[in-house]
Amino acid sequence: MDAGRPAMAVIFANGEIVNYTAASGLVQPGDFLVAADGGLRHLQVLNLRPNLLIGDLDSVTAEDVAVLQTAGVEIKRFPVEKNWTDLELALLAVIEAGWRTIRVAGGLGGRLDQTLGNLFLLMLPGRVRPGLEYPGGLGLDLRLDDGREEVWLVRSPTIVNGCAGDVVSLLPLNGPASGIFTQGLQYPLDHEILYPEHTRGISNVMLGHQAEISIEKGQLLCIHTRKNIPRAE
Repeated sequence: MDAGRPAMAVIFANGEIVNYTAASGLVQPGDFLVAADGGLRHLQVLNLRPNLLIGDLDSVTAEDVAVLQTAGVEIKRFPVEKNWTDLELALLAVIEAGWRTIRVAGGLGGRLDQTLGNLFLLMLPGRVRPGLEYPGGLGLDLRLDDGREEVWLVRSPTIVNGCAGDVVSLLPLNGPASGIFTQGLQYPLDHEILYPEHTRGISNVMLGHQAEISIEKGQLLCIHTRKNIPRAE
């Protein structure tokens, strides 16, 4: 991560982190750290203290909660029977707090239903919640990133920063995505259409340190896998 980048909110979910050394690079001084319930375990491995612990807290111990309370950490507890996952509650909390650059670590792997739900949460900034409006996700940069893979939703021109040989996959959501144009990828797209029932957009390869993606209609799930980061430290 760039040491000169602006502060952002980093949420640790209770999914898998395959490389803690790489994941530690997501966090810089000044970042707002959030433990989404059992995501606290990842912060503990990294010897980091959250600014906020949120969720139904069924995946943390009473001792963990007591230690954080003593340290002055904000704790928001919700009922176990609720309509939102702990990660969705965490995302809403940081958006309401005014954060516009958000990274989610530990949001991939583990239970398939949870992973799919986490991926679909990337569409959250494009919706309007009563009392909280952020139409089209204007100014919001939300990504799932475990240090090895980063995933985000492409609705407008975007740049992928990485290395030659990194894998970039583009998957359309909610129907076909059209007018897709790419630069810096081994298999270029020139104002073309990708369909969700076909796999053409999977496993493209970066030719250098940057690739560009633009889209005219629809939305793409962009999955960037960094080749130089192993699955374990």
